[in-house]
Amino acid sequence: MKVKYLGALLLTATLTFFGCDDNTGTLGIGMLPGSDGISAHTTTFNVVTRSVFADSVFAKTSTGYVGRFTDSKFGSYEASFLTELNCRDGFKFPEEYDFEKKTGRLTKNRITGVRLRVYYSSWFGDSLNACRMSAYELSEKLDRNRYTNIDPAKYYKPTDLLGRRAYTAYDTSVTDEERYATDSNGDLTYYPHIDFTLDKEKYGIEWYNKPATDFANSETFIENVFRGIYLKSDYGDGTILYIDRVDLQMQYEFYVLNDTTNIPYKRKQEGHVGEDSIAQTWMTEFASTKEVIQANRFENSKKVEDIVKNENEWTYIKSPAGIFTEAVLPYDDIYKELAGDTLNAVKLTFTNYNEKSDNEFSMSAPRYVLLLRKMEFKSFFEENKLPDNLTSFTVEHNSVATNQYTFSNIARLVTTCIKEKDAAKKKAKEEADADPTATWNEEEWEKDWSTVYLIPVSITYDQNSSTGQKTMTGIQNDLQPGYAKLKGGPAEEGGKVKNPLQLEVTYTTFNK
Repeated sequence: MKVKYLGALLLTATLTFFGCDDNTGTLGIGMLPGSDGISAHTTTFNVVTRSVFADSVFAKTSTGYVGRFTDSKFGSYEASFLTELNCRDGFKFPEEYDFEKKTGRLTKNRITGVRLRVYYSSWFGDSLNACRMSAYELSEKLDRNRYTNIDPAKYYKPTDLLGRRAYTAYDTSVTDEERYATDSNGDLTYYPHIDFTLDKEKYGIEWYNKPATDFANSETFIENVFRGIYLKSDYGDGTILYIDRVDLQMQYEFYVLNDTTNIPYKRKQEGHVGEDSIAQTWMTEFASTKEVIQANRFENSKKVEDIVKNENEWTYIKSPAGIFTEAVLPYDDIYKELAGDTLNAVKLTFTNYNEKSDNEFSMSAPRYVLLLRKMEFKSFFEENKLPDNLTSFTVEHNSVATNQYTFSNIARLVTTCIKEKDAAKKKAKEEADADPTATWNEEEWEKDWSTVYLIPVSITYDQNSSTGQKTMTGIQNDLQPGYAKLKGGPAEEGGKVKNPLQLEVTYTTFNK
């Protein structure tokens, strides 16, 4: 194929797609003279797909996942959570009350209790399943590793147990009156949680007596006082908690002071008349926040790897950190057949099979997926990028009408990749002219060039209160359990595909 035709294809596609939105691909064609004899056509190209085992994914999130869930198809999946606790800059404990100076507030008892409170608002699986959670103190500082294959054994010792608590996700001991109570704004005041009672001497009084410099900021607190917490499930199967926050709270005993004189009120109750009035209160002093390191560990059973190796008639996507679908897009075939024509739209559809399960808590298809070039997979999530509709695209699962993930127009991806290869070949030729030993290894260069990943993701939006318009503000790997079985599959011997996907290409051409 002559290079000039490639240039024509790229130039036309660039003008068409980069100058207009995806719905105006043929803008301007109707203004050409009718004698030019332009006509539109649609053709299809086979797409080879296969399942790819995702050992880990990048997880920059403040949500922690704890629990275990076993699925008949994929086997067991276990989630655990490691987090540091944030210390406010310049933190200071409340002072003991000085009767002469009338300063401070605490009694000599100071701290009467310490607890670790794990808050969660939602979960996956059986809400009444009996579970047990263990909390450990970290013995080593966490590395800023946001991948889900982090090894907790590097950071804690089994002997540093803070406590164990049995729980069900839906706490039946909480009355409806308490569960649905609201404040003056109508907001619920109950927040599901799990409490671990800590040693008040070790995690209260000893901390109170440490130098103030140890609490100057999070860095000094983590280095000198408390490295962090590891939360894991050690009993139960069928529930994954989505943890919003972990708080270390302290209960203080204090004098009830007169606001004017700053002197303790005197009690009037029979048997206590004249005694100083004393009360107690819980306060959150240290908490898991976005300012400190938080890391999730996901571990799938070997069954997931076996599925990837052995399934040849379809592919899967599974979250979290389970399986991606890899697709090899036929850029060379498109170039050879349509060079000199104008690409108007390129449509790629992933259809998932309907599957039934006897388990009422079985996983469903991920709501959103990302189509992304394989070579950009690592940088996309690590650099907090958003889809550009050029080499990365997102769609929502159509579970009602078609049971599909449909990318209606990825023409920009096709033209970008064809242009990229052309530039690489030109550069290789220039290098060969300068150095006769230089060679162009097309097979090696193309290894990732034509490959894209289909990845389950979660998306966050901001909504304009006046217009209702939503703007995407963040995207990350989906960390909630889900999967879809997709039509397609890898090539068999001889390069044939038993059940290939179809890339549908609409183009316009000059009649000859």
